[in-house]
Amino acid sequence: MGEYKPGVCNIGSAEIARRKRTGWIGVGVTVILGLALFSLRVPAFWRLSLFAPAFLAATGFMQGFMNFCAGFAMRGVFNFGPQVGQTEKIEQEEYRRKDMRKARLILTYSALIGIAVALAGFFLPY
Repeated sequence: MGEYKPGVCNIGSAEIARRKRTGWIGVGVTVILGLALFSLRVPAFWRLSLFAPAFLAATGFMQGFMNFCAGFAMRGVFNFGPQVGQTEKIEQEEYRRKDMRKARLILTYSALIGIAVALAGFFLPY
């Protein structure tokens, strides 16, 4: 397995697999929603709703490939066990700060990806 490294790695293989599955779900929802919005000729404004599933996809994949859960960082926990969701608390404040920096980075990049997908949907003609 792995071990907790502040600001670098806070999830093990079970949690990583879950994040990657979430990424694929986000991709699927983004594609299906995008196809529906375009095939139904929904006004461009509504195509901005592609942000949410694209953000979900980006967040899932980034967390999975970075071996780091932003949500865990915000809660001050980590998990390297075989059970998804079973966490251990991080006591050291310095470690929690490092984790929060990484979480903000993941969420910022994911938001930028979500915005890019939403804007592409907005500006693409029918």
